[in-house]
Amino acid sequence: MNLFIFGLGYTALQFIHHHGHRFAEICGTVRSAEKAQAIQEPGLRAFRFDGPASDSAILQHLDETDALLISAPPTEGRDPVLERFSAAITAAPRLRWIGYLSTVGVYGDAGGAWVDEGTPANPASSRARQRIEAERQWLELGASAPFAVQIFRLAGIYGPGRNALVKVADGTAKRIVKPGQAFNRIHTEDIAQVLMASIEKPSRNAIYNVADDEPGPPQDVIAFAAKLLGREPPPEIPFDQAELTPMARAFYEDNKRIRNARIKSELGVTLRYPTYREGLHALHRAGERS
Repeated sequence: MNLFIFGLGYTALQFIHHHGHRFAEICGTVRSAEKAQAIQEPGLRAFRFDGPASDSAILQHLDETDALLISAPPTEGRDPVLERFSAAITAAPRLRWIGYLSTVGVYGDAGGAWVDEGTPANPASSRARQRIEAERQWLELGASAPFAVQIFRLAGIYGPGRNALVKVADGTAKRIVKPGQAFNRIHTEDIAQVLMASIEKPSRNAIYNVADDEPGPPQDVIAFAAKLLGREPPPEIPFDQAELTPMARAFYEDNKRIRNARIKSELGVTLRYPTYREGLHALHRAGERS
């Protein structure tokens, strides 16, 4: 089985790290020739794709792929992959599975209530609105195609090199407190196992929330990481006094709790890290502290 990935970012590379051995060939795209040369994963071929600029070899490898993972975000209101390659994807003779990585941000603010895949999308930001439009376009592409399209709405991503332990250790962690605020998270290893389970069991036009079992206040995660490292946690900062970028402030405007039952009932997934505590414990045992 051959895999092609549009957008060889952090999450996609973690998927390859955990499950790359399951594929005969893995190809993917980055936005510059320099990034293509810097890719270090064994057995991975990287090609340049940056809007209208793309390596001609992409078309050949799309024609030979069985599974297609879309990790590239929309840009300027358009999905760059669909804009450039929709005809080639539709015509790919071996293609059986497409996975599109989206975000739980498409649900918008639920006032702290629980949401599931049946909850209507209510995106508040332009970035989330672009995501829901890209979801719609991918599902439309797969509605009558021989391949199955799946949408994966990811909660806050953490994993090796990107987690609260790193932030505490390098002094960038902040404990911002907004009463009643809760976020879900998801470890990259659990994202990887959800994607692999879906590849093994495609489901046409399925949507999956990919989140852990326990939504909670972000300041608790920082405090737990500090405890693992034997450090004093940073002081709590009331939300209305915090100095935040517009993007970070918008992040706190969405308050919801994500139900993840579908990845368990339909894909048979058992989360390796059902809460941030198991995830941070494992990262700390692996030496994550800087």
